[in-house]
Amino acid sequence: MDMTGKTVLITGASRGIGAEAARVFALAGANVGLVARSASTVESLAADLGERAFGMVCDVSDFAQVDAAVQACLERFGGLDVLINNAGVVEPISHLATADPADWGQVVDINLKGVFYGMRAALPVMTQSGGGSILTISSGAAHSPIEAWSHYCASKAGAAMLTRCADKENRAAGIRAMGLSPGTVATQMQREIKASGINPVSQLDWEDHVPPDWPARTLLWMCSPDADEFIGSEISLRDEGILKRVGLA
Repeated sequence: MDMTGKTVLITGASRGIGAEAARVFALAGANVGLVARSASTVESLAADLGERAFGMVCDVSDFAQVDAAVQACLERFGGLDVLINNAGVVEPISHLATADPADWGQVVDINLKGVFYGMRAALPVMTQSGGGSILTISSGAAHSPIEAWSHYCASKAGAAMLTRCADKENRAAGIRAMGLSPGTVATQMQREIKASGINPVSQLDWEDHVPPDWPARTLLWMCSPDADEFIGSEISLRDEGILKRVGLA
């Protein structure tokens, strides 16, 4: 997939899937904007990727900061073709009866409101230019309850519905909204889950998780016409057919 001349904005780009996606899209020729709460990390990664990349601090739970990131893409590269809503958190892992309300709400602010803020900032820009792709990292937790993950399950379910709403309202304007459920990925989040010792996911061995370049490469494939049949829906990396089409099988 040749992304030369295209501009991609990636949230939560300081590590894991986001950082790997930055490398994959940069290698494909794209301009990449990397945002995360850790400015030094994304700035360092952008410096490694070269002149077609920039990094800036952005807390996705604040719409003004998300909008500023979109505007930075416009000012630096002249447009925005792909938004990857990747930023997400699972901690603090806790049961409903003992969860701290403020902490629970903060997870929703990042995982759900952050996705809405990204869509809200990007959609006017994309529709004005004739279209674009909005790819959101989903999860099996969006569809099945998991012990002590009520905040994560609820926010991911909401984000999955946002993808469907974005498609319903904007497909005719050229918007390709899709979700990606990557399964369990070998990232820092899985270390946090492991440390909690709660629910079956925490009992998985490190070797059970897929490497972060798998979802990163899938996100690149999702920008191609070969993925058009999945617009408005969610792709799962547990699907062997998808793995073969992406070239991961």
